[in-house]
Amino acid sequence: MIVQNFNQDVRANKIVQIQSEFVVVGGGTAGVCAAITAARKGTKTVLIQDRPVLGGNASSEVRLWILGATSHMGNNNRWAREGGVMDEILVENLYRNKEGNAVVFDTILLEKVLNEKNITLLLNTSVYGLEKVDDRTIKAVKAFNSQNSTEYVVNAPLFCDASGDGIVAFKAGASFRMGAETKDEFGEQFAPDKSYGELLGHSMYFYSKNTDKPVKYVAPEFALKDITAIPRYKAIGKDDKGCRFWWFEYGGRGDTIHETEEIKYELWKVIYGVWDYIKNSGTFKGVENMTLEWVGTVPGKRESRRFEGLYMMTQQDVIGQCEFDDAIAHGGWAIDLHPADGVYSELSGCTQWHSKGIYQIPYRSFVSKDINNLFLAGRIISATHVAFGSTRVMATTGLCAQAVGMAASLCVENNINPTAILENGKMELLQDELNKVGQSIPNIPIQQASNLINQAVLSASSEFKLSNIPFDGTWTSLSISAAQLLPFKANQQYQFKVLVKVEENTILEVQLRTSNNIKNYTPELILETQKIALQKGEQEVLFYFDKTTDADQYAFVTFMKNDSVSLKNSNQRYSGVLSVFNGVNKAVSNNGKQTPPDEIGVDTFEFWIPQRRPDGQNIAMEIHPAIASFDVSNLGNGYVRPLGGVNAWVADLKDKSPTLKIDWEEEKEISEIKLFLDSDYDHPMESTLMGHPEDVVPFVVRSYIIKDDKGNVLVEQKENYQTINTWKLEVPILTKGLVIEVAHPSKNVPAAIFEILCS
Repeated sequence: MIVQNFNQDVRANKIVQIQSEFVVVGGGTAGVCAAITAARKGTKTVLIQDRPVLGGNASSEVRLWILGATSHMGNNNRWAREGGVMDEILVENLYRNKEGNAVVFDTILLEKVLNEKNITLLLNTSVYGLEKVDDRTIKAVKAFNSQNSTEYVVNAPLFCDASGDGIVAFKAGASFRMGAETKDEFGEQFAPDKSYGELLGHSMYFYSKNTDKPVKYVAPEFALKDITAIPRYKAIGKDDKGCRFWWFEYGGRGDTIHETEEIKYELWKVIYGVWDYIKNSGTFKGVENMTLEWVGTVPGKRESRRFEGLYMMTQQDVIGQCEFDDAIAHGGWAIDLHPADGVYSELSGCTQWHSKGIYQIPYRSFVSKDINNLFLAGRIISATHVAFGSTRVMATTGLCAQAVGMAASLCVENNINPTAILENGKMELLQDELNKVGQSIPNIPIQQASNLINQAVLSASSEFKLSNIPFDGTWTSLSISAAQLLPFKANQQYQFKVLVKVEENTILEVQLRTSNNIKNYTPELILETQKIALQKGEQEVLFYFDKTTDADQYAFVTFMKNDSVSLKNSNQRYSGVLSVFNGVNKAVSNNGKQTPPDEIGVDTFEFWIPQRRPDGQNIAMEIHPAIASFDVSNLGNGYVRPLGGVNAWVADLKDKSPTLKIDWEEEKEISEIKLFLDSDYDHPMESTLMGHPEDVVPFVVRSYIIKDDKGNVLVEQKENYQTINTWKLEVPILTKGLVIEVAHPSKNVPAAIFEILCS
């Protein structure tokens, strides 16, 4: 029993002092990825989240799907899904939660964090203040947990602000911006004017469901009465829910920090008014048994403060795919700006302009230019309003924050501040450490010296050569143009045979296309065109191209639109090979071709996009000579996904026991073996609502055995589904070789490995 008498003084809350090495404020995707990455490198990390769950806008409180460079598979960024921890989380979610239940996703994030012994997690804990050592150095952050009525003072040499609104950077006095730069300041031609608005607003969503009996709905008094106040009200569908209502947005004309509560009330007004319209207007049929299942209580914020770092990204960096010596991640979402009036605007809910491929993001944009020991992460990084339109999305922020977590571990290890990473070779070390955990920084491979297999002789029981994509699938109409994306060898002429079904005599136009940038997948360069006369009926068509590619790169064997022609498909799929279509994806403003106004500094080009499984079969064809891009020399080249080439060893499907051998002249000490497998980086794996056709990607190797040179089994894996398999041996071994025996994922998909990392 506790009895306390009257106390004339103000009582103090319980205060807990914590000493750590790295403090991450904000538990969205960025904060989670930063904390996990640092913790796995042995850095004592505190993760502070002001909500009861992790995930931020991806959590069950908001329920926005995680997306990034893959952009719903609606752009030309092939195999661009974010790697490392961000990938690990999305693949895990696919395996457990392919239906996209946001509540289940909460548990996956929580488990990932709780499994890290170096992370102290503080949920329901809001940072409200800080202490400084001097003008430019943070000593500690102060936070309060209303659930346990406890104050925390968390001390550390390094801090990361991933809070969304930038509470730590703001309190520390760091320079920031809020709103849009003018066209003149950075020469950004897409910079909006005040009539369009300078800030993106907040969004809130709702879920509905059908019941087995009629359900009435009486709208609250505050609900929107006149649905025509929403200019896009005719776009409302009775079965839409969740983040398909991303355009339920408001607040861009106000203060998106201090007026958040007012913005929330306005969004509630819209949601309950829309539901009243769906249920009671008589416009929709079959709504009698429908009821509201969930309405968001926390608005999903898009934009508020952006803090100035050592470098500020601009529109030109995104559209021009600029390269940086300190690149640590990639982006690929469109430059995506929204009218400030949001749901009440007469304009389109968003204006999206894509680059021709992914772009690099520099480390300097994550280091405060004012505060010595402060990293920036999430949507507050150093970027203009226009560049922010692309860098702000969650898969991109998660990927970038991994670099912050890794940089923090290097800072702790070397007792340096974030800016020192740019000196004395530390940046190359950071890049390599990131790539070894799957970061896949564009055009920066894992350093060969980091991998012992580069000192070995590699051999395989078979190597796949692409000569025949079997004619065993369905037919695809050329109602839209289609292409087979293939990894051509330099200066090699190829001949093709396809099977067509023709409704009436016609001319089929076939083109060989490539990208001007050999690492892109935008086929703007037409190398050669063939016109082939076809007769009515089913027939084989043989054609060849005189033109070749100057380098090893992907090329598009392109079949132009012809409503009278259908192409035979194949049931077989291969790593690094897919079909694409000059199709439409309205979700990302893709109408088949991007045609921006001349004066906004954005490229005109066509979109050639895949179809989601179970669709998207390869185009059946015979190829001569066989494309030999799948050999063991790809192992150890430092790339762990297709980029310009396949970058994978792929076994022949006829090989019933695919085996790799790694032989060294002298014994090597091996303590860790890491396999980089194919979880289909082209699939976006949206975290919630969307739903996916499978829980395991069909390309991923599921079963394998690793032996030493004496035949001793070191590793036996069954039922794998993850991209990266890391095996830390209990006791390091001395061996002159390794043998890896793998099983094909299925009868239609050969085994593939991108990289084997031995250390």
